[in-house]
Amino acid sequence: MNKKTLAILTAVITCCFLITGCQTQEKSFTYSEYPLERNGIALHLDCMTVKGETPSENILLVHGVTYSSHEFDIDYKDYSLVRRLAEEGYAVWRLDIAGFGQSGQVEDGFIPDSDYAAEDINAAIEMIVRESGDDKIDVLGWSWGTVTTGRFVGKHPEHVNRLVLYAPIFSGLGEAEVTEPFHHNTWDHAADDFQKDPTGNIDHSITDPIVVNLFCSGCWKYDGESSPNGGRRDLCVSDSEKLINLSAISVPTLVICGSKDPYLNYDLVNSSLDELPEGSVLEIIEGASHVAYIEKPYYKDFRKRLIHFLKQ
Repeated sequence: MNKKTLAILTAVITCCFLITGCQTQEKSFTYSEYPLERNGIALHLDCMTVKGETPSENILLVHGVTYSSHEFDIDYKDYSLVRRLAEEGYAVWRLDIAGFGQSGQVEDGFIPDSDYAAEDINAAIEMIVRESGDDKIDVLGWSWGTVTTGRFVGKHPEHVNRLVLYAPIFSGLGEAEVTEPFHHNTWDHAADDFQKDPTGNIDHSITDPIVVNLFCSGCWKYDGESSPNGGRRDLCVSDSEKLINLSAISVPTLVICGSKDPYLNYDLVNSSLDELPEGSVLEIIEGASHVAYIEKPYYKDFRKRLIHFLKQ
């Protein structure tokens, strides 16, 4: 199936999933798609809840610069962040920015840059508010998603309860010329964020090999051979250039990351609370990396800290 195929009609699919934790129980989830369009481009917005339960809260998860929102739902054991949050009483929403994943294609890959993506997020939030009847929801951005959600909240805070900046890209990653409008995706690139052992291979004591395979397979299935490069061009600037105006964020914010994330400016991470509003929290998970949310030694700690903040 073409990676850009979008289901236009709302689909409701019941998914069964075996949860492995302190006790083993079978959980069923309801998955729904919500047709959304902005600037003439169809955007993929979906939602997952626990079947038969009425969610008490809503949260939107926003992906990074190359691969789309499927990454939040690794359907193996209890690794799915989407399903874990649904069990906590959330309607868990995911958006694919224009040109990514299951959203419509863009002719120019430079068009969906960080500011453009922020407006896609705003369109999704407005639909979630209409569909759910809740005036305020939580928002989580990962990697480049921290730039896009940070800019969105700075401009449109009215429907946001709490913000989570996970693996935040607070400043440029270093000057590099991005000349191609689309990034050429490969299996090796998809796997590049996983921690390596001394031989240069993925460290399977940190990340389960099945999780790695599911993650990369999802990238190939949903994102295919190319992704828009507008966001990458935004990131490939001097490390002295700040990418998010933290002082413009007016809602309580969780800054959460691993201590071994190669993309982060830890000086800015450690000083982030100086600019963020009251009620904001900084959490650094020792030993974790850019994909802490699916690393064996760290994913449960990541969730514990995340859920504690959201439930405050």
